[in-house]
Amino acid sequence: MNRQDLNRQLIDFIRRSPTPFHATAQLRRRLEEAGFSALPEGAHWRLEPGGRYLVTRNDSSLIAFSLGERPLAESGLRMAGAHTDSPCLRVKPEAGSVHHGYYQLGVEVYGGALLNPWFDRDLSIAGRIGYRDADGKLASALIDFGTPVAVIPSLAIHLDREANKSRSIDAQKHLPPLLMRCETEDAPEFRELLLRQARRQHPAAGIEAVLDFELSLYDCQPPALTGLDGDFISGARLDNLLSCFIGLQALLDTAPGTPALLVCNDHEEVGSASTSGADGPFLKSVLQRLCPDAESLARCVDRSWLVSVDNAHGIHPNYADRHDARHGPLLNRGPVIKVNAGQRYATNSETASLFRLLCQQAEVPLQSFVVRSDLACGSTIGPITASNIGVRTLDVGVPTFAMHSIRELAGARDSEYLYRALGAFFAYDG
Repeated sequence: MNRQDLNRQLIDFIRRSPTPFHATAQLRRRLEEAGFSALPEGAHWRLEPGGRYLVTRNDSSLIAFSLGERPLAESGLRMAGAHTDSPCLRVKPEAGSVHHGYYQLGVEVYGGALLNPWFDRDLSIAGRIGYRDADGKLASALIDFGTPVAVIPSLAIHLDREANKSRSIDAQKHLPPLLMRCETEDAPEFRELLLRQARRQHPAAGIEAVLDFELSLYDCQPPALTGLDGDFISGARLDNLLSCFIGLQALLDTAPGTPALLVCNDHEEVGSASTSGADGPFLKSVLQRLCPDAESLARCVDRSWLVSVDNAHGIHPNYADRHDARHGPLLNRGPVIKVNAGQRYATNSETASLFRLLCQQAEVPLQSFVVRSDLACGSTIGPITASNIGVRTLDVGVPTFAMHSIRELAGARDSEYLYRALGAFFAYDG
């Protein structure tokens, strides 16, 4: 796939994926259109050599895999991992309230969000609801208001003359968004507002009452190619939907019969400790079903490799001193191998050497990232998956600016470089 088509589809994927639930639905749709068969976790699996399958958990995590003709104990798997969640503002359960005639929602911060850019944006609301249908049964559905319905206005500089020097944000007081004006102090029931929206989106579902919800605010401005020469991709949730999509596309374009797997976990931004997170049992459960006895599973893992794909910090020209001078990745110069002596990244010399070899063969430029020795280092699903599964693991990602902001920036050429690198990795038979 050429760069223009790849980035066009990437932008469309991110635009349609305002929450992990929507991202997982998009991943599933694309996989099924390509011939992957969905496997319910609670069903008996009948897997065929050369078959291609997918399984989801919690509507927010997904594993897709293709099987070869040989047993996995002999071939192993080439696995790529990413995550579907991004820092954002989540709506609280008892959300609606009226203050000075303005209807507002209580929100809490999900993950390590950069909060200042959330102000003065056209925001919408999306996520999953649980509902009771006309037969009294429990069901769930995805909703997306789709249009600007909320805003978090800044305080005017006239009322805070030091705003450009020292404005701090109190998440409890300063982040509740405005949704509308109210003539009385009686707050509309938020679940009734959700019910109205859910019935508009799902008129045939027979939705009687919204029982609960997991909803996030998101920026309505769609992703875009930016720069005089279209050098950059700007948009929300590049960390880490870019990796999810590129991993998906590389898997789809891998030759049938190649033993390969893509796992996209939820909850990475809050520690991965959940049923659908990398520190939960999802991937291990699937591998155990692919290799039912302990010996074949151990042999499969020993012959397998995992690439954890998560964005890296590109060297910012205005803040270059925040990087190690010899490890400041540049946008559009290729993916980054991420290294940390404290095992915040799972890369070692064996896994890095393999990736370097594959990138050389695919003519993909490659960079390295090590955090400054006097700064704390973030982490990824790589070390978590490596410690849970025991698989040889590498951490890579495309360099990015403004990570965890409401709008991030990546290189338009790096998406293609990563696609080619993952394609070479999935095809590796060593």
